[in-house]
Amino acid sequence: MTRGILYATLALGFLALCAMAGAIRTAAPAQAAEAVRARSLGQANDPKDCLNCHDDPKVTGVLHTPHGVKGDPATAFTTEGCQSCHGASEAHMGRPRDGEARVPPEVVFTGPHASAVATRNKLCLNCHQTAAADHWQGSAHASADVACTSCHASHPSKDPVLVKTSQAPICFTCHAEQRAANLRPSHHPVIEGVMTCGDCHNPHGSDGPNLIKTGTVNDLCLTCHDEKRGPFLWEHAPVQEQCTICHTPHGSVQARLLKQRPPYLCQTCHEETLHNSQPMSGNTLPGGATPSRIIALRACLNCHTEIHGSNHPSGIRFAR
Repeated sequence: MTRGILYATLALGFLALCAMAGAIRTAAPAQAAEAVRARSLGQANDPKDCLNCHDDPKVTGVLHTPHGVKGDPATAFTTEGCQSCHGASEAHMGRPRDGEARVPPEVVFTGPHASAVATRNKLCLNCHQTAAADHWQGSAHASADVACTSCHASHPSKDPVLVKTSQAPICFTCHAEQRAANLRPSHHPVIEGVMTCGDCHNPHGSDGPNLIKTGTVNDLCLTCHDEKRGPFLWEHAPVQEQCTICHTPHGSVQARLLKQRPPYLCQTCHEETLHNSQPMSGNTLPGGATPSRIIALRACLNCHTEIHGSNHPSGIRFAR
């Protein structure tokens, strides 16, 4: 009797094990099918699912950027993968029917299928609402409906607009007038890659004019040209008012970024006092009594050397 009970128990146990094995074999295909279905519905957040098709280096470069660091809790890439920026894109993840083109992702940042500017910018600003972008709303670029991706590229390992040598060409795609000025003989070393447009301008918005980083033009210029700062005992009024009265910042055919060569530049203000009232043109050069000041390269600056300001007790005329 005892042996019969033992055999029966073993038989039941064997049958139970067979049933469990069958259940496992049945569940495995079901789970695989569920995974496939999830991918087709855009529910899979593993970037590998996207990279199976999008294996171009222009795309895979995102894995080498701050956007693609899965271990960084500050980026949604950790949990949502590519869909953190491109949306769930359920239709895009599904297999297209024969003869049909694949539906684009919900959010496309570049190319002919690019989403609306407001949609793209909202996604960027969800994370990049930093101090540098505090003034974006209402800024010149935002008002002109410029998209973040018009300047920035999120997939390359180095965003070209953040590299000194490649930033200016990106800005010049819109600002052609400034590009032409930078090609003149006297210019800041922007096209050489020593300076960038961003050294003076904040493209995301500013309290100052023309998106400059400071509140006034003089404050901006004096961050580099601090020897002109003063205060001086004798101060030249246009210098204190604004540097751009005499200088043009993006480029000039005159030395030192001057708008005109002296004495013509000086005579835009000084035209009725002392010797400044003398006509300084080239009309009397052939045999005439033209003042030597017009011929000399520095003209007025030959004598008035301290034109930005003087601390000499007798420097009211800014002379040497």
